[in-house]
Amino acid sequence: MDYRSLELPDGMDSVTTASFLVFTEGPAVAADGTLYYSDIPNNRILALSTDGMTSTWRDKSNRTNGQTFDQKGRLLHCEGAEFGHEMGARRITRTNMETGENEVLTDSYDGLKYNSPNDICVDGNGRIYFTDPCYDDRSIMEMDCDAVYRIDSDGQVSRILTQPDIQRPNGIAVTQDSKHLYLVDSCPVIGGNRKIWHFDLDADGNPSNQSVVWDFQGGRGGDGMRLDTEGNLYIAAGINTPRGPHEDSTVPPGIYIITPEGEMKGRIPIPEDTLTNLAFGGSDGKTIYVTAGKTIYTTRVTVPGQVSYPQWP
Repeated sequence: MDYRSLELPDGMDSVTTASFLVFTEGPAVAADGTLYYSDIPNNRILALSTDGMTSTWRDKSNRTNGQTFDQKGRLLHCEGAEFGHEMGARRITRTNMETGENEVLTDSYDGLKYNSPNDICVDGNGRIYFTDPCYDDRSIMEMDCDAVYRIDSDGQVSRILTQPDIQRPNGIAVTQDSKHLYLVDSCPVIGGNRKIWHFDLDADGNPSNQSVVWDFQGGRGGDGMRLDTEGNLYIAAGINTPRGPHEDSTVPPGIYIITPEGEMKGRIPIPEDTLTNLAFGGSDGKTIYVTAGKTIYTTRVTVPGQVSYPQWP
């Protein structure tokens, strides 16, 4: 496929710049419209208010990467190890936005520290799913694998996916009927996966029936991912300048919109190579915010986002 020939889907606008920063990740929009997002190298979480003002919300984030809100409006954090593992906590935490209390949900599995929790989502039953790859210094790994985990409502943690079924799990999304899980598998080695996987979920949140939704092949694959209320996947992917022999420039940077059946609907171009993730917001759920390098981009889409915490009618 010639990705550069893809056009904006009907009714959508090109992105505009909302804010300039350093290296942004982990966008999540609160009920009041505030966007919370990570600046990993500077070890902080920032907030962008609805009036366009940026402020530091947490100045010691323990290298927080991916974030999302749960059904009770609490903010979940993947505290990772990228950009300097000595300042990363390598755990999953949760902040009560009313009291400010921050609690640790899990910091190890079978007595071993996580690699670098990357992205996180919540299903309609309140179960939490998170990815745990290691993209930087793999000598820090206590685990012998990169994996996906589920935290049940009673706090029990289960490893639900790992090698050889997947290689390097990154972005993750789950439908609010708790029946489908989507996973970005992006392995930065020659011949590594650049795939978007689909799994059926049973009543207990266990995945099965693995299938490929999309394969970006030799280009830079996906990073973060979200779903709209029609089930379409919005995937942050692509690069203009390859970072090494493991990838090429065939997939330009943008938000790729793909149906659950694997039909490419279009691309929202992003004029920056290091786009990482996105989140839905706005009063109607049709505004998306894209974290990309030093910049936050925003645009409007035609279908509202699918989120665990009801933020719009």
